[in-house]
Amino acid sequence: MIELSGLTKRYGEKVAVDGLSFAVTPGIVTGFLGPNGAGKSTTMRMILGLDHPTSGDVRIDGRHYDQLKDPLTYIGALLEAKGVHGGRSAFNHLLCLAQSNGIPRSRVHEVLDTVGLTAVARKKAKGFSLGMGQRLGIAGALLGDPRILMFDEPVNGLDPEGIHWIRNLMKSLAAQGRTVFVSSHLMSEMALTADHLVVIGQGRLLADMSMADFIRQNSRSYVRIRTPQRERLLDALHEAGITVVESGGGTLEVDGGKAEQIGELCARGGIVLHELSPQQASLEEAFMRLTAQSVEYHAHTDAAPVPQDWGTGWKEG
Repeated sequence: MIELSGLTKRYGEKVAVDGLSFAVTPGIVTGFLGPNGAGKSTTMRMILGLDHPTSGDVRIDGRHYDQLKDPLTYIGALLEAKGVHGGRSAFNHLLCLAQSNGIPRSRVHEVLDTVGLTAVARKKAKGFSLGMGQRLGIAGALLGDPRILMFDEPVNGLDPEGIHWIRNLMKSLAAQGRTVFVSSHLMSEMALTADHLVVIGQGRLLADMSMADFIRQNSRSYVRIRTPQRERLLDALHEAGITVVESGGGTLEVDGGKAEQIGELCARGGIVLHELSPQQASLEEAFMRLTAQSVEYHAHTDAAPVPQDWGTGWKEG
């Protein structure tokens, strides 16, 4: 387990991490999200003792990182895949790590096979592609067979097969009862991998909850309707006190989870439906809504604004 309590890091006047308190628990994949500059990398570096907090505390299974004997057997981490001596082969890089933490040589062969690098084990790391470098970094994290694993942008440079592999690897590690903490900017991938989310913005905690609760609390749910009897449907919805908006292409939208009510209403009125489908926003939409005020660098676009009259208080961030 990783436990943060009031963790704060200042660089002069700049507050990179501001009073973070949360726990990363075993048995699930916990996603760590935040806009650029939110403090994710600084937080991960403090967990590993690479940066020292200005105040607050962070513990790994109840101890500080520098109190761990043979730390790779407690926590394995991938923070910078290219943090490898380019003149060393993949095998020798891992062997050096193993020898420094009392890990047997045989384990090097095992993790090279796990990440699919056995065929290039004797090649120098400087000739590796970004994806191969990622796999070598993941091998280093797995080397000590630790109970806690931490990955920062683990799918960078991986091809579709590699992305599928690392996704299943993280899920299987969590299923074994390990603690898995992963940071990524790829919302679609995080939605497929994480069970729980910790979201920060400008160094502060914004959310600490399950994936399902996060999407439900930070997104707009609605019902999409298509019918060849549009005017009859509009009249029936109006009489029932249900507000509807047009979304283009002959499609109508009703806020909230009213699909059953609308279906029964149409059945009683003999109204033909071509579509009646509940819709839930994606993780990306929920994330952007929650973090809109925490984004440090905003890009400008000439795209038309998203309609704001949804009756839910939602507006484009």
